[in-house]
Amino acid sequence: MKKSLNAWSVEGSLNFEETFRAVSAAGFDGIELNVDAPGAAHGLSMETTAEELAGIKALSEKYNLPVVSISTSLTAGMSGIPEKRDQYRALLLKQIEAAKALGAGGILTAPGGMGGDITLLQARRNTIEFFKWMKPEIEELGIFVGLENVWNGFFLSPFDMVSMFEEIDSPKIGAYFDAGNMLAFSVSEYWTEVLGKWIGYVHVKDYKRNGGLNSGGTWQDITHGSGNWKAIIPALRKAGFDGYLTGEVFKSDPDMSFEDYYKKVASEIGEIITY
Repeated sequence: MKKSLNAWSVEGSLNFEETFRAVSAAGFDGIELNVDAPGAAHGLSMETTAEELAGIKALSEKYNLPVVSISTSLTAGMSGIPEKRDQYRALLLKQIEAAKALGAGGILTAPGGMGGDITLLQARRNTIEFFKWMKPEIEELGIFVGLENVWNGFFLSPFDMVSMFEEIDSPKIGAYFDAGNMLAFSVSEYWTEVLGKWIGYVHVKDYKRNGGLNSGGTWQDITHGSGNWKAIIPALRKAGFDGYLTGEVFKSDPDMSFEDYYKKVASEIGEIITY
């Protein structure tokens, strides 16, 4: 396994070159970029051009820092809202365009969309219908689309995810597994065991419970929460995962420099990789 960092974890004012330089210097093996609203200093957007992507690719090569995957903040549960189908398709295709241009093998998306007049059951049906509709296009483009378990009330069990993947039935559509997002109410290594072969990409973060499950808690630095990394990492290995562990974390100590923070995260991920 290798160490990666999501660009959201990087100081927001840095441009792309400064971002690649800082993340490389901290000891990471890769970086995950994001499609966001226009204006982010080191964020992609729906307006990012092929020429700009070529420039970012050159920076990736200059600093020997591969772009691992492409995430986004723009999904907002669109998979479950039929009226937003074309908008959601355009976002996925932009992420895939960026992945292909930058040499990344996969993208992250967060399905959902229940609320108001759309029930959880309807959102699930709409999501499955959407990805079945997109399946031929995704498979032709050859980029893995990872559906992430996020805090939106959609994936509350790994069995929810597996049953959806089995119904969609595509080798290019599976799990972008966030090993910290279920810690408040479940156990990461149990999810890993169930998801198994469907795991394509992994986010790492940590959460410290106030006691047992469903008792609240707070986000913590990796290895400082309730995540049992000595069980999670072996479970990932058993599932056949040997890719990048991408930190999606945020600096909480105002007295620590960003440079020291990046090194700290790289060290923490480096530690759990040894388990």
